[in-house]
Amino acid sequence: MRLSRLKRLPSRVKRAARYEIHAYWRRQPIVNGSVFYESFSGNGMLDNPEAIFRELLAAPDLSHLTHIWALSDLHQSKAAVDEFADDPRVSFVRYGSPAYYRALATSQYLVNNATFPPDFGKRPGQVYLNTWHGTPLKRMGYDIEDGALATANIVRNFVAADYLLAANSFMADQMYETAYKMAGVYRGTLVEEGYPRIDRQFLDDAGRASARRRLIEAGLPLGDRKVILYAPTWKGASFGRPTDDLDEILEHIAAIEDRIDTSRYAVLLKTHQSVHKLARHRPELKRMLVPNEIPTNVVLGVTDILVTDYSSIFFDFLQTGRPILFFTPDLADYAGTRGLYFEPDEWPGPVLMSARELGEELARIADAGDAVPEESRERYLAMQRRFTPYDDGAASRRIVDIVFRGAREGYRLRTGLAEDGRQKILLYLGGMRPNGITTSALNLLNNIDHSRYDVSAFFAQSRSRATIAKQKQINPNVRQFPRVGGMNGAKLRQLARHLEFRRGRTAEHGNVPTQNRLWDDEWFRCFGDTEFDYVIDFSGYGPFWSILLLHSPAAVRSIWLHNDLASDAHREVGGEKKMLHSLTQVFTLYPQYDHLVSVSPTLADINREGLAEYSAPEKFVSALNTVDAEHILENARADLHEITFDEETGTNPEWAEALLADDDVTTFVCVGRLSPEKNHARLIRAFAGVHAEHPATRLVIVGSGPLAGELETLIDSLSLSGAVFLTGMQRNPHAIMAHADCFVLSSDYEGQPMVILEALVLGLPIVTVEFASAKNALPAGSGLVVPQSDEGVAAGLEAFLRGEVPASAFDFAAYNRKAVDQFYRAIGAKADAPVA
Repeated sequence: MRLSRLKRLPSRVKRAARYEIHAYWRRQPIVNGSVFYESFSGNGMLDNPEAIFRELLAAPDLSHLTHIWALSDLHQSKAAVDEFADDPRVSFVRYGSPAYYRALATSQYLVNNATFPPDFGKRPGQVYLNTWHGTPLKRMGYDIEDGALATANIVRNFVAADYLLAANSFMADQMYETAYKMAGVYRGTLVEEGYPRIDRQFLDDAGRASARRRLIEAGLPLGDRKVILYAPTWKGASFGRPTDDLDEILEHIAAIEDRIDTSRYAVLLKTHQSVHKLARHRPELKRMLVPNEIPTNVVLGVTDILVTDYSSIFFDFLQTGRPILFFTPDLADYAGTRGLYFEPDEWPGPVLMSARELGEELARIADAGDAVPEESRERYLAMQRRFTPYDDGAASRRIVDIVFRGAREGYRLRTGLAEDGRQKILLYLGGMRPNGITTSALNLLNNIDHSRYDVSAFFAQSRSRATIAKQKQINPNVRQFPRVGGMNGAKLRQLARHLEFRRGRTAEHGNVPTQNRLWDDEWFRCFGDTEFDYVIDFSGYGPFWSILLLHSPAAVRSIWLHNDLASDAHREVGGEKKMLHSLTQVFTLYPQYDHLVSVSPTLADINREGLAEYSAPEKFVSALNTVDAEHILENARADLHEITFDEETGTNPEWAEALLADDDVTTFVCVGRLSPEKNHARLIRAFAGVHAEHPATRLVIVGSGPLAGELETLIDSLSLSGAVFLTGMQRNPHAIMAHADCFVLSSDYEGQPMVILEALVLGLPIVTVEFASAKNALPAGSGLVVPQSDEGVAAGLEAFLRGEVPASAFDFAAYNRKAVDQFYRAIGAKADAPVA
């Protein structure tokens, strides 16, 4: 462990130094008239930022501007560096260097075609233009299954941007508003005036000659041959780590060249930005690989035929009116996994599945004088009209007018995306671990009326598989703001923040200007200009998150109380009150929240009394947890044999075999974390006495936790092996519950236990001990409440065996309507209907 920490030390020191440098420059004045450009994380002077840069540089009225480019490799971009070596207005910084963070923090204008890094937060006085990098053919963001997982830094950048650039209305509507869920929250200006980079395709004879000369000087033996450009997109699961499919690409090009007249045509390869770093080191690609430093759209300007697959490059090329061929041997797999916005029969050119077919089609087009094939012409023209209506060679000028000259009249600008008629709710969901709070949060997100409320979820991004699995369960209507990166600010200020917490001064976060600025900056780093009507800490256990939510713009703020929190704070675990300090700091924040929401009326009474010193009694309100009955019932129908089968051993665990056996044994089940407050030991001891009298009984406990070893020892000491089973954590506890006869709960305390709601949905008879809010957890006439003792639990089990505990009758639809209305009222919103 110590060696591992030592190995990580250099990277941690480097990261700390970077944060300190960034923090220093964020305290310095903005440099008026400075423009900072970044394209594909510094991959070159490329794309829309490059086109805008050249337009600005050539504008006499904007000659006062200074220009800074971020480049990841100044040697690889030597041509660009050399071109502007004598221009005092232009400078270059290495991506990620101290100079990079200086420029990022102090430039007046920021221009990016992708995303700035996670620690970026736009400062007051900065103007951020995000141009993105193409009209998408492949699905993006939330339009992909589980696509929210990759949107964190993209959504964060978009909501911070003053301007988002759209090449066409499809990009504005489908990509920004829908795929990245900007509708409802984006407060900047969406600009639909064409794509600046496409201006670079408008080449006169001199421009064409210059572009061809650049390609030849780069080692591509063009001669006087026409250009067939092969431009496949990246493949793989991650943009940052694309699949190396260069050998396959080489085979395809060889097959193409075998079938065309290579004395008339040269095949050039333009790899995607994420693949170029792999391709540039392959010597066999030298004669065909287009250098990254030559702008793609300049190359398109001298391209006679384009061959691509799913790349957005074809949308740009539509403007030329020249042939496009689609080479998609993996179409079925790609469309099935990534998904496409348009079916192949809508594409503006032939769709070919083999290199042989591609070569033959290229030869046919060449024989026809490089014309768009007749069968594709109508589709081609329709797509031209739809996707390049504003690409007339002057898009860069229009963007400069809007962003740098402040012109608005007569331009296609969309504002007010945030005003869609719905009120906006932000919920902090907590740690997203598999527990009751996460379950209740996910259920609530499923039950909120998304036609009335625009809902966003906030939580820490995690690499934990269990947490990611829960994140995937978030309702797709919900926008996700996973927190990436860390809080900006000097280490001394961060140390002061930690000391304030240690000293119990958490509630003073807004009174010290330097601390207040830290928190305000962090809010803006996470949410940009987004504003919410209702801000909710649905966890209520973490001071950091509770404070951060208090730095939102004006909103009604609520915090959830899932348990008897005064007791939680003083409860000892291993002889220590581990939650006392952190919970006490949360309590001191209560006066700054508008509503303190417990999950049952009885629990609200308990918290009102136990926490009376921290807030006024009228702030303590309640809202029952909702339940996702459809999901529970669907899970319950799963094949238990199938979902518990171990492929390696070829067997099912002993407890699953026992549940699947037709043996007339009565099964009691309990679901919950193996931790002290759940008091599984009491349940096991009570069951031991019952089992001695009724051997045809078993107990199955579902869950994991720190007491697993102790409970196993207890089971052995009571000779209950084979009768009591600990299953560990299970992804689908409902399938297990469905095979049980009676649900049992032996907790010392609960708020409103989700497992009781789940047992009610499944119609299970319920035996529960009498914790404080037990009467709110069970509908009238359901279940049996027994004393909190070994004898009480044993009596409850005996009562079930005598047939004295009825099966549950639960109208979950009516229950959810009531619970959701209570939620609306609790946060200060208008309920749907009067609540009984």
